[in-house]
Amino acid sequence: MLIRDLSQVRFRDGSTCVVASGTLLKDPYTGRRIDFVRGRGSSGSLDIDHLVALGDAWQTGARSLSQAEREALANDPLNLAAVSASANRHKGDQDASTWLPTATGWRCTYVARQIAVKKKYRLWVTPPERTAMTRVLGTCPSQPLPTENDPGVALKQH
Repeated sequence: MLIRDLSQVRFRDGSTCVVASGTLLKDPYTGRRIDFVRGRGSSGSLDIDHLVALGDAWQTGARSLSQAEREALANDPLNLAAVSASANRHKGDQDASTWLPTATGWRCTYVARQIAVKKKYRLWVTPPERTAMTRVLGTCPSQPLPTENDPGVALKQH
């Protein structure tokens, strides 16, 4: 996810896959720029978030999925994004009815990706979550539901 979501990616010496540093130009949750440098105490500003939190997924149907399906959900690039660690920790296992990114310009994408993930894994939404999602998507009626083949969701090749 770091390779996909960061710009100016630099790899650890001798590696083509271990990210040593990079820049999240616009954190989808806060809108701020985050510079990432791997290392003890210095990489804590960035998390890889499950857009549909695994706790929320469990409560809305993931417990009925097979082990392989649960692992696919947990590792699906459609459900993962590099984000501000502090915003992610504030979000926790909340759904769209109780938490939305402070970066209002990303809310439509956030909700659309949550819906796409829930649809893909046959998870449901609660009535309050449906109300919140409908309200958000009402501000962007042409917002498409993404797929794993969409730019920005598929892994970059390196």
